[in-house]
Amino acid sequence: MILMSCCVLGITGLQLYWNYQNYTTIVSNFKKDANNALTFAVNKEISERHVELTNKLKTWLADTSFISIECNIENRDSSTVFTLQDVHPRFKEDSSRKAKIYSMGIGFFEQKLKKITPKAKAIFIKHFAEATFKRDLENGVIYYYTQGLGDSIDVAYNLSKVKMQKLNEIYKNELAKRGIATVFVLNKDKYTKKEFTTSKVNAALRRPFQKEMVWATLENPNQYYLREMKWLIISSFLLISITLFCFYYTIRTLFNQYKLVAIKNQFISNMTHEINTPLSSIQITAEALQQFNPDIETRGKYLDIILYQTNKLNDLSKEILDNAKLETLTFAMDEEIELNELITNIINDLNLKNNVDLTFQSNADVVIIKGNQSHLKRSISNVLENATKYNSSSHPVIEIKLTKKLKEINLTITDNGPGIADEFKQKIFEQFYRIPTGNVHDIKGYGLGLSYVKKVIAQHQGFIQVLDNHPAGSIFSIKLPS
Repeated sequence: MILMSCCVLGITGLQLYWNYQNYTTIVSNFKKDANNALTFAVNKEISERHVELTNKLKTWLADTSFISIECNIENRDSSTVFTLQDVHPRFKEDSSRKAKIYSMGIGFFEQKLKKITPKAKAIFIKHFAEATFKRDLENGVIYYYTQGLGDSIDVAYNLSKVKMQKLNEIYKNELAKRGIATVFVLNKDKYTKKEFTTSKVNAALRRPFQKEMVWATLENPNQYYLREMKWLIISSFLLISITLFCFYYTIRTLFNQYKLVAIKNQFISNMTHEINTPLSSIQITAEALQQFNPDIETRGKYLDIILYQTNKLNDLSKEILDNAKLETLTFAMDEEIELNELITNIINDLNLKNNVDLTFQSNADVVIIKGNQSHLKRSISNVLENATKYNSSSHPVIEIKLTKKLKEINLTITDNGPGIADEFKQKIFEQFYRIPTGNVHDIKGYGLGLSYVKKVIAQHQGFIQVLDNHPAGSIFSIKLPS
């Protein structure tokens, strides 16, 4: 039992620990993935807006009415240098201020050109937009390459805001990639503590100089865990339940076996006493007949003793066999039994009125049921015999009441004996059970009588129970269908 208990506790503990570790891992990953997915989604949405601005810049650079792109080799290395300037400078009328010109070279461009060509211009625009300008975008700064170009970029920057619908779509895809299938709301104004809110992410183009914060509100991680892992949790607890049930069933079986061994030992002790008494009488009487030559009258008395004790042994073996048969066999239930007459005959057969103060009352002249008269008579006789046999009162009293109702017949047998303790009230109907009295056998019996009674009453579709008779004694109540 100790080893089994340790094993079951270990298995249960490991299952619970595994479930707890699984819970903490899933909840932690849920929070981490929700935050990482939002960061990635914001960056991806910003990248898409970068591409839009880059395409706009390419359009502006290709517009010859807006930006002038030239080239020359007037430098120390005689390499091609490209220049940008506004076609219509803002400060043209102000001679004190010169229009801004932006110059730059391209390392991989090896041609030496004094005059721009369409192919060179296309290479410059692509390189300028996708390298120089994109780097400035990623740094969140606006560089005024020319006054007009800088103003246009500044306006485009200010108009470019986070596209929540697009971000929502990207975030949903990112969550799906991480195996998270849950509903969410971006920038929810009011949320409860039961919901999970991600860290805020800056979605502004000019971050960190400007802030346009975005956050997501998702379902509670605990709720998500239960929803996603419910079948695994149910299976785990089902296995734990099965293990505990098997353990309980095994322990119960062990205790029942122990109980059966105790009952068997008690039964053997009682049976040994019950069998030895008549056998000893038969042996002594037979030896007396053998050793002496008694007269006819004495011989008759000895033979009566032998016959009486032999009948007791026959009754004992018959009762044991009858109890064994009742475990698997049923008996005929086709006789009409008049209970008033049956109980009167039992009282007369047992000759109880000479030993106890016995009364019998019935609320009906005729009480008829259908059943087996022989077994029912013997069952009621057993109860009455016990009420007399175990009654240690100086003035034994037994009251028998038969009450007929519309759908029920109630037979009560009340005595003023020592009574039966609550702990034994159910056990006395078990086969071979006798209330413990140590190794004392002052009252004959072997624990089969009340077991037999219960089986017979059950065959008659009724039940028997024992109650307390205050201030002393017991009440055996037998209920039968009318």
